[in-house]
Amino acid sequence: MENFLYVFSMILQIAMLIFGGYYTVISLVGCLFKKEPKCKNETNITHKFAMVVSAHDEEVVIGNLVDSLQSLNYPKDSYEVFVIADNCSDSTADISRQHGATVYERTDDVKKGKGYALDWMFEKIFAMDKHFDAICVFDADNLVHPEFLNQMNRQFNRGYKAVQGYIDTKNPYDSWISMSYAISFWSINRTFQYARYALGMCCQLCGTGFAVATDIIKDIGWGATCLAEDMEFTMKLTMNNYKVGWAHDAIVYDEKPLTFSQSYKQRVRWMQGHADVLSRFFAKLIKKGVKERKLIPIDCACYLFQPIRLVALFYITVMGILQTFFPDGNLGFFQMTYLFSTPLIWNTIVLCQLLFTPTVLFFEKKLNWKVIKGYIPYYFYTFTWFPISVVGILKKNNKEWFHTQHTRTISLTDIEK
Repeated sequence: MENFLYVFSMILQIAMLIFGGYYTVISLVGCLFKKEPKCKNETNITHKFAMVVSAHDEEVVIGNLVDSLQSLNYPKDSYEVFVIADNCSDSTADISRQHGATVYERTDDVKKGKGYALDWMFEKIFAMDKHFDAICVFDADNLVHPEFLNQMNRQFNRGYKAVQGYIDTKNPYDSWISMSYAISFWSINRTFQYARYALGMCCQLCGTGFAVATDIIKDIGWGATCLAEDMEFTMKLTMNNYKVGWAHDAIVYDEKPLTFSQSYKQRVRWMQGHADVLSRFFAKLIKKGVKERKLIPIDCACYLFQPIRLVALFYITVMGILQTFFPDGNLGFFQMTYLFSTPLIWNTIVLCQLLFTPTVLFFEKKLNWKVIKGYIPYYFYTFTWFPISVVGILKKNNKEWFHTQHTRTISLTDIEK
């Protein structure tokens, strides 16, 4: 048993070093190079977009979202706003109509959740006499930058059939939790999404602020109805050789939770969906990548591996702490081995990790004193991902949807201020 744990700890550290090194190299591309992939055949088409919002009891926030969508700097005859009033018991439908949206009311006590609502709405759009080149998806608590569709249209003219926009935060300074979310998403936008876009790889759909060509949805079907429908559909696109692009200036402002309790429930749901998609797509993506000698499916599989990686990193973090008190690795009940055997090397690694995110925020032009003050609680937020990952993995078969309540009204004008 002692030998097993000794060997296991070394193998785990080597695997995480390779995994972390791979992600670090890609992240550095996002930080140091801000360039778009070359496009030889860019067109100049004004695409028609269906703007779809799935809303469940969102009377507090839906009006401002519809207003922001109606005010986009894009030809008004080239897009239409649709709101799905999904199992609503409030005035979401009436308010949406008052602000100019086309509303479809859905009631289904069995097929609950955003994925089912979108599937239902897409079929109605396909049956319309109107033709839409692409469908954009938003959450009801969003606000959308006036240039959103122009930036999306540009990426479609560059040949992409699925594009993710920049997820910003409309309430970063409301609480330490909302600030932590903001720091996390700002970092991901640059080090994960933009980096893959610059390298010509596949970005990830993020649940809101994305667009997919209607012919693609008709071709492969939506069918993404788990708790992480965005991730599920990304993997489905990858399996069918479609690549998700990135529109760095197509900004969507998303409202983040204010309390740890809300955040915990939301992130457990994310991890449940993540673990579910991992169990269904990981092996298929690896097989596809090896068989076709393509990096993109393997990269997507690595992304799906995140819950397992977080659990492994928690173990390694505990090992790093124990190294301070037991430098020889002898804990009495078993022997550990440290890949980085000296405190100097370990402390250097920890310091680099601490400085990495502020460096990213500097390149992203998001670093200010308020963000710096929120940086310490952000690391507590980061560490809470460890137990959340474990809970999400254990509860991956639980399909219950948790709805985040929104109690504050924020407009684009408020954000500009």
